[in-house]
Amino acid sequence: MSPLSGAKESGQTYVMNGGPALEVRDLRKTYRTGKIEYEALRGVTFSIARGEFVAIVGPSGSGKSTLMNIIGSLDRPTSGEVFIDGTPVSSMDENQFAKLRNEKMGFVFQAFNLVNYLTACQNVELPLVAAGINPAVRRKEAMALLSGLGLGGKEDKKPRELSGGEQQRVAVARAMINKPALILADEPTGNLDSKSAEGVVMLLRNVSVERGVTVVMITHNLELTKYCHRVFHIRDGLMEEVEVKEN
Repeated sequence: MSPLSGAKESGQTYVMNGGPALEVRDLRKTYRTGKIEYEALRGVTFSIARGEFVAIVGPSGSGKSTLMNIIGSLDRPTSGEVFIDGTPVSSMDENQFAKLRNEKMGFVFQAFNLVNYLTACQNVELPLVAAGINPAVRRKEAMALLSGLGLGGKEDKKPRELSGGEQQRVAVARAMINKPALILADEPTGNLDSKSAEGVVMLLRNVSVERGVTVVMITHNLELTKYCHRVFHIRDGLMEEVEVKEN
């Protein structure tokens, strides 16, 4: 069954039976410097179904990075609410935020953010180390995940021994290891050549479709959005358009 089955469009809100994996309600963010105020987000509302792959696109200063930071609980909104798996997050304290990020969310960044002196397998294991998982168990899970992502035989190589595309696959594996409900990918192809970029985005799509993980990706590369289920266009802190892809 398609991850979009049972879902329907209603304005800017996307609803799926069983409840969305991510829901944003009237999200607003105002930055203040002295007497100057800047509205980075001006009332953004949408929801994303479980297993859906969505891209957020927009020009510099549009508010997309602010939106991603708030969804990822790296920043707090001025008003509005974010729900992850039905849990409201904006009122959480720092310990609750940390627990939510470790249990429900995975992150993929443009710069890979791998630890250079650790092997690929050890990098993938890091979230399980934080969760207190037994070393033998976490290595077994990390090895299996890397193999499933096409990195079999490269588990013990360090980042400098891997290509850019391979490093980003390690980063995706690290984001997946805790079986999150939501993966946030912030310009995950920005440091890659076109072939590697396409491979990483296809990988993220497969993660969403085959494993039922919701993936939200910020990208400047509109060509890569063809692999997404929907594309959110944001400008001046407002959602301008929600484009549904026929795939």
